[in-house]
Amino acid sequence: MSASREFFAALPVAEALAGFRPQRRTGVESVLRDDALGRVPTSAVTSGQPLPGFARSTVDGYAVRAADTYGAGDGLPAYLDVLGRVRMGSMPELSVRPGAALQIPTGAAIPDGADAVVMVEYTQVTMAGAVEVTRPVAIGDGIVRADEDVAAGGALAPAGRPLRPQDLGLLAAAGVTELKVRARPRVAIVSTGDEVVPSDTQRLAAGQVRDATASALSALVTRAGGVPDYRGIVPDDQEALTTTLTEAVAEADLVVVSAGSSVGARDETTAAVEALGDASVFCHGLAIKPGKPTLLAEVAGVPVLGLPGNPLSALVVFRMVGLPVLRLVGGIEVPPPEPTVPATLSRPLASAAGRLDVVQVTLRDGQATPIFGHSALLSLLTTADGYVVVPEPATGLDAGAVVTVTLYA
Repeated sequence: MSASREFFAALPVAEALAGFRPQRRTGVESVLRDDALGRVPTSAVTSGQPLPGFARSTVDGYAVRAADTYGAGDGLPAYLDVLGRVRMGSMPELSVRPGAALQIPTGAAIPDGADAVVMVEYTQVTMAGAVEVTRPVAIGDGIVRADEDVAAGGALAPAGRPLRPQDLGLLAAAGVTELKVRARPRVAIVSTGDEVVPSDTQRLAAGQVRDATASALSALVTRAGGVPDYRGIVPDDQEALTTTLTEAVAEADLVVVSAGSSVGARDETTAAVEALGDASVFCHGLAIKPGKPTLLAEVAGVPVLGLPGNPLSALVVFRMVGLPVLRLVGGIEVPPPEPTVPATLSRPLASAAGRLDVVQVTLRDGQATPIFGHSALLSLLTTADGYVVVPEPATGLDAGAVVTVTLYA
């Protein structure tokens, strides 16, 4: 971690994410498989046995010796004796001998002697106890090997990737009932400002605003797999903020200070962080719009993120910077992909080189229309279907340009 940087010596976002690597990681706990959706395995989960564990049919048809079907066709079918039927849920009692077959349903175990399954669509029953095969099969056709899904000792789920519904299905198939995962990151959310009042305040005095940002941040934290820990509203007072941050750092895995990083409050926020023991400020200023006055710091290994005061800026920065830090702390090495769609811009976008611009857009019939307004307006986010990023090197995008829209779920 580097020493304090000059405020608004704006750091590129990519450089900040690459360089800001807090030491904090959440602890390890055991969870039941059915409670593990979205949890992050601490190490690869492996199978103690091959899956499916036995060779089985992938189609309805007849278990055969492939050699008995060679040369079969509509004009000259192969005739095989039908010895019986394979039952589901048990190993076959009969085996397949040369010139014979066993009727078999999808998923049933392959009998001894058989090395392929011919689909029922390529057979005809013309007399009792026999079947005509009108298509040849190769060895292995219509069969899943005993270890084709997962080999014994093979990985069921990798470390560092949140478990998905399909992962839980594979764990269930392997008989895994419990596993070690990272604890959910606890995120302390601190709101600051003399003008900020609780969100349940019914009547506002002149100059007051309800704490809307904290509710949205809590929802983002929850969706990302964290546990929000709202610490209330702190007035614009360095000593009070230092006290609150001291308590938050001692108990949380990530501390987010909302509305304490605007131009008017930057000195108090930075001073409050630096007043804590073992603290360092990585940067105070990101090359991003909206969200330039952003603070990244570390206190005793715990990351501290100071967000801009305006709600839209705060939420944009938390998506772009806060969520990657949250995932890092929570042990996520393979972040889940965000939903995106290509679209064409309905109008040109101006930008400044060296700055990452995050532009809210609506999406209709494959066309992205930018929406603009003051960063204090939350309605811009609720109206938007997603956002477009104008990269740092660009000086803008032309109307009709093909862009990637990251969708809001």
